[in-house]
Amino acid sequence: MAERPRDPVERKSDRSVDLYEITDWEVRSVFDRLVYFLYYAGQWALRGLVILLAIAILAVQIAFGGLGALGAQPLFAALAALSAIPALVLAGYIYYADVTTDEPLTLLVGTFMLGVLFAGFAAILNTVLRGPVQFVGSIGGLLPFLGQVTFFLLIVGPVEESVKLLAVRLYAYRDDRFDAVIDGAVYGAMAGLGFATIENALYIVQNTEMVAGTLQAISAGSGIAAVRALAGPGHVIYSAFAGYYLGLAKFNPKNAGPIVLKGLLIATVIHAGYNSLSGVVTGLLSSVYGVPQFVAFVGFVVVYDGIFILLLLRKLDAYRQAYKRAQQGGNPQSEPGVPDFES
Repeated sequence: MAERPRDPVERKSDRSVDLYEITDWEVRSVFDRLVYFLYYAGQWALRGLVILLAIAILAVQIAFGGLGALGAQPLFAALAALSAIPALVLAGYIYYADVTTDEPLTLLVGTFMLGVLFAGFAAILNTVLRGPVQFVGSIGGLLPFLGQVTFFLLIVGPVEESVKLLAVRLYAYRDDRFDAVIDGAVYGAMAGLGFATIENALYIVQNTEMVAGTLQAISAGSGIAAVRALAGPGHVIYSAFAGYYLGLAKFNPKNAGPIVLKGLLIATVIHAGYNSLSGVVTGLLSSVYGVPQFVAFVGFVVVYDGIFILLLLRKLDAYRQAYKRAQQGGNPQSEPGVPDFES
């Protein structure tokens, strides 16, 4: 942690001198207690307001946006749960990679739930900003692909990664049990898992609720669930990167802002790259090799996500090795960054 700056009077004075409200401050008077209470009560109220707003958005999605079908139709809920399994496995591995202390279940579940809730903020912003940003980015509709890339890079990536990071920052980050840099990756992964779970559910419902007949609904739902199962781990990867840097920022408060921004930019670029390339590369692979679109999509996801999983695991392994050296009384070196983004 950065050392607290000290006033010249404090630096030169004997420690026995009372410098209350001269160069130092602590809670002493009734008024001090009142302002202390008002400040932290205001912080809690603001956090509560954000959560209540997210709950309200989710309630609207359930009532009017199709999510209510999850309760009415167990098939949709089952498909949504199955589609989240790959993301759950990846988040579990990141949890396993934490060599410090076991993270408490309350913080893990709480972060997951906030990831679910805050997805509503991203849904609204993406919907509202999509049209104008794509229009400007495509130069008035002349270059549609450029408009899509602009939308993914300037809106989808930053917005979705920010709300997932907010899910970590609002709860787990503030807890004393968030006591290691690597904890940021663990909680980031949990926020990404929550986001992916609700996003998968929305896609499945939207693509199957109008399908007539149980067999037809199973067929349509299984197809979209398979696609979402492949897309879900990406959210865990992106937010684990951003979360790792949030953890790094917690223990480097002097440079916290730039560190958090670095993590968000890394997550945004990876996220936007996936969104921008998945359709194009899938179509190209399908045409060149004569394979079905889904097979081509699987190939793209395996390679793209595989690259960034390896880079993420490299970061986690570097932390693990440094932790082991520190436990043995060694002198851990700085953890290497991500090669693709460091230059």
